[in-house]
Amino acid sequence: MIFKQHLVFILYSLCASVFKGGQGQFPITQNVTVVEGGSANMTCRVDYNDNTSLQWSNPAQQTLFFGDKKALRDNRIELIRASSQELTIKIGDVSLSDDGLYTCSLFTMPVKTTKAFLTVLGVPSRPEITGFTKPAMEGDIITLTCSTLGSKPAANIRWFRNDKEVQGSKELNATGKSFTVRSSLQFQVDKGEDGVAYTCSVEHVSLSNLYTTTEVLEVHYAPRLEISKPQIDPLEGQYFKLECVSIGNPIPEPVLWSKDGGELPDIERMIVEGRELTITTLNKTDNGTYRCEASNHLGTSTAEYKLFVYAKDFPGPTTDPNALGQHGPDHALIGGVVAVVVFITLCLIIVLGRYLARHKGTYLTHEAKGAEDAPDADTAIINAEGNHVHAEEKKEYFI
Repeated sequence: MIFKQHLVFILYSLCASVFKGGQGQFPITQNVTVVEGGSANMTCRVDYNDNTSLQWSNPAQQTLFFGDKKALRDNRIELIRASSQELTIKIGDVSLSDDGLYTCSLFTMPVKTTKAFLTVLGVPSRPEITGFTKPAMEGDIITLTCSTLGSKPAANIRWFRNDKEVQGSKELNATGKSFTVRSSLQFQVDKGEDGVAYTCSVEHVSLSNLYTTTEVLEVHYAPRLEISKPQIDPLEGQYFKLECVSIGNPIPEPVLWSKDGGELPDIERMIVEGRELTITTLNKTDNGTYRCEASNHLGTSTAEYKLFVYAKDFPGPTTDPNALGQHGPDHALIGGVVAVVVFITLCLIIVLGRYLARHKGTYLTHEAKGAEDAPDADTAIINAEGNHVHAEEKKEYFI
């Protein structure tokens, strides 16, 4: 009985060893990802090994290490650990050409292999923006292109106009195992683009921080002028200032002031300092149209202000003469009212004249019968009863 139990134990141990060895004969590997220029550790191991050798081979099926023996002369590859259950090697200064499937082989009968993929990330170059013309002219159509080279996988490019993202058109070209990525923006330039910053941003899995580059657009455009005036009403004896506000690139200068199409009439009271015109003491002779003018190489612009000086005791204008185009009552309205009154008066005169003409010489006596039905006095007399001979004597007229 004891012999049988001992025999069963021996058989059980042998079976366990067989199953354990069979399971452990399959190499175990892991995929590795590394940034170009970095180092990659490739590890192959088994859970159980009866002194059978392990081997690493590259994607070209060249043997790198067989156990602890180096087979390929490549100074970048070195042994980290070699045992009956593990073979770990290190590949330094990894390049895109090292990317691919590596094989770990366990030399049993038959040989058992496992693959491990080495992924090498190509680092994109810093972006570059082309297409800027300095300066750009208002109305021009320009195309900005941002480019980055050498990325794997392909990098992603984003555009920003100041802080707001804008969409560009993307172009992708493969060069070997890496990619060249370009993105373009096309737009028409106006004065609102002057000073706007365009930023190209490159995103990639190999980068811990974004790569960015920025260009600021300079736009030249013709000048535009307007005159800024004080909020107070211009009264006699007061100090009064006008400012010629201009926009344009290059800055339009110098600013020239004039009055009613000619030079300023009183340079002692009318002082010009840069863009400002100051009248030290207003009087009625200052009434008129004031103009400022400035130019740059793209054009000339002017602005006008109509000045009306009020008397000191005047309660104040109800309207701005520059808003109405003139000061004083609305002559058009008055003219319209006068025309209506004249028209109505003429109509009344015509109606009254026709009425008087129709009733001239009406016979007012009613001596004869039928006078009420006669159309006029003559007919009434002729048709009346009595002596027709004396009809002419019965006529009466209003003179």
